[in-house]
Amino acid sequence: MSLDAKLRNQLQRVLSTLDDQGALGPRLAGDARRLWDRLGHFIAMDLVGPDVDAEGLELACYAMQLPTRQGRGLIAGKLGRTNLRERCEQAAELLVGLMANDIDEKLLDRTTRLLHEVPQRSPMLDEARLLADAVNLDDFGITGLVGQTVQLALQGEGIAELALAWTKREEYGYWEARLKDGFHFEPIRQVARRRLEKARQLAAQLQSELDEDKP
Repeated sequence: MSLDAKLRNQLQRVLSTLDDQGALGPRLAGDARRLWDRLGHFIAMDLVGPDVDAEGLELACYAMQLPTRQGRGLIAGKLGRTNLRERCEQAAELLVGLMANDIDEKLLDRTTRLLHEVPQRSPMLDEARLLADAVNLDDFGITGLVGQTVQLALQGEGIAELALAWTKREEYGYWEARLKDGFHFEPIRQVARRRLEKARQLAAQLQSELDEDKP
């Protein structure tokens, strides 16, 4: 069972207007829906049993996009990202703090437990393993490159810094480590691997164009 339409609409409004300095626009609500669509695709792949808590998973997708009150343009973490544990802990805290009076207590409890399970090495909940893989997949492929570009731009950095960050990650074996340890389901790992190859092609083309600009 998916979320009640009234609650979903309220969450979308919160994600669009939460910032103290003004409206945030559609990005966060759109990211939440995109994450939930991805999970729906995984569920349809029969990676877990039929009794999956779809309601809790959808609520967790919205909670994962709740922004911390850091002020516009201030982003936590290296390259604009918090790690998965920090992101899930913040999501659970913000969900309770902002929406506790609007969400059924049992659903809120299930969702906060789910969020706390996500960053564990071996989550007990199938839903937590699915959500972890869905969030980690977002870093791969063209989607990941575009997302990193947005975060770097918010920090005042540009194309050259994006290319440098990609080169360093390749040199340090970052992506291979993520492929090995970042996924619980092999079919999703294979999706990440295919997306990574596409991103590598795009990154190589970007570097080639940057090299052409050099004297």
